[in-house]
Amino acid sequence: MKKGVVPLFPKKGVRPLFLAVAAAGVVAAQAPNPNAPANFVSLQAPVIALAHARVIDGTGAPPREDQTLVIRDGRIADLGDAAAVAPPPGAAIVDLAGKSVVPGLVMMHEHLYYTTGPGVYGQLGVSFSRLYLAGGVTTMRTAGNVNGIMDVSVSRRIAAGEMAGPAIDATAPYVNGPSTFLQMHAITNTDEARRHVRFWADQGATSLKAYMQVSRAVLKAAIDEGHRRGMKTTGHLCSVTFSEAADLGIDNLEHGFLPATDFVADKQPDVCPGQTPGQQALAEIDENGAAFTALVKKLVDKHVALTSTLTVFETFTPGRPKPPGLDVLAPQLREVFDRAYERVQQNPQSIYAKLFPKEMRMERAFARAGGLLMAGTDPTGAGGVVAGFSDQRQIELLVEAGFTPVEAISIATLNGAKYLGRDARIGTIAKGKQADLAIVAGNPAAAIADIRRVETVMKNGVGYDPQKLIASVKGQVGIW
Repeated sequence: MKKGVVPLFPKKGVRPLFLAVAAAGVVAAQAPNPNAPANFVSLQAPVIALAHARVIDGTGAPPREDQTLVIRDGRIADLGDAAAVAPPPGAAIVDLAGKSVVPGLVMMHEHLYYTTGPGVYGQLGVSFSRLYLAGGVTTMRTAGNVNGIMDVSVSRRIAAGEMAGPAIDATAPYVNGPSTFLQMHAITNTDEARRHVRFWADQGATSLKAYMQVSRAVLKAAIDEGHRRGMKTTGHLCSVTFSEAADLGIDNLEHGFLPATDFVADKQPDVCPGQTPGQQALAEIDENGAAFTALVKKLVDKHVALTSTLTVFETFTPGRPKPPGLDVLAPQLREVFDRAYERVQQNPQSIYAKLFPKEMRMERAFARAGGLLMAGTDPTGAGGVVAGFSDQRQIELLVEAGFTPVEAISIATLNGAKYLGRDARIGTIAKGKQADLAIVAGNPAAAIADIRRVETVMKNGVGYDPQKLIASVKGQVGIW
């Protein structure tokens, strides 16, 4: 054994997992800053060899068994059969026999806020950043911002190595029209829309999101101004239909097809008909019929991506299990969600009992038609969608929707990287790419539930301990 190498997670009958820790290394000497990433590092060395791993590369291809990955300077320097790729001299060797390596998740509808009261969201920049990373998320988009500068600041601090968390594509505050939402600015004309985009682009925001009361004119102005600044626009829409948004040049639509008002018979221009009419119309539409098929074709032809957020809708659907991760919440928030969950279970006639499985079929139809389907979670609603834990659950739900495990993993990794224009360096496991990885006990290609068994998350070649990240916020999520 190389001097200075100590066993990690030793288990009788299984080759031990090793890591190199210098005597004066980052793990032994805790930084005084409680937010410092070094507090949560479990694996760091100039050269690391992940040996005898099962590699699920994110492309949708079958797993490759008994692989060795060599990581140097934050990148995958070599990758291949263990019999052909020898660990370099002096490398810290991590024996991953029986374990899998998947790409770091690239999740596209995340938030740094969470439901803390009726119609109000608390800002959880620190705790949620840690939980996302603990769940295997190494890149994410904050698809909605009710704070202002915090998303940008957190993104910058993580990039500067001052905080633990994923790389963040920071979305500007919502582009919306007049509404009752206390944490949302109303944009009433095209000049305001363009000023809004310019201001937040100058502050460092890198994407835009439109919301339910936006007008077509304001949405068009925001999309065009955003494109001039290199920013893509997504939307959780209602007043504007999906078809109209596609014609306006929108890049992405959120929540699958569930917010679509395209099928509401008496839909008025620029007016949100409300949640109930939209849901009822969607519940009645034939997903194999001409109207839905035509909408799918239009979105695919115009290269409009779709983000699946099955996790948040599962919490509205009777008969579904409680979501994972509730024990990290502040006790009061957990109690609030428990009561909400019980109310859902007492309403077996809820329209979501029909809409939830139908949405799964619609998302599968969109992907099969050639659409870019991405994954997200949306920690809103009545609560229960907890950062990190919900990202793993979203992949499980994609499998339930009919995707194979390797397809679901690809949706949650490569597809998001493609949308962000970063697929040349993240989203899949290949030689030369950034070492953003999750080491998982078991084989999620065979049993997707193993996606929850994340033992180490590697970001830029540095390994983080999920249990340390979770323990640092347990019982306090909802406070900070």
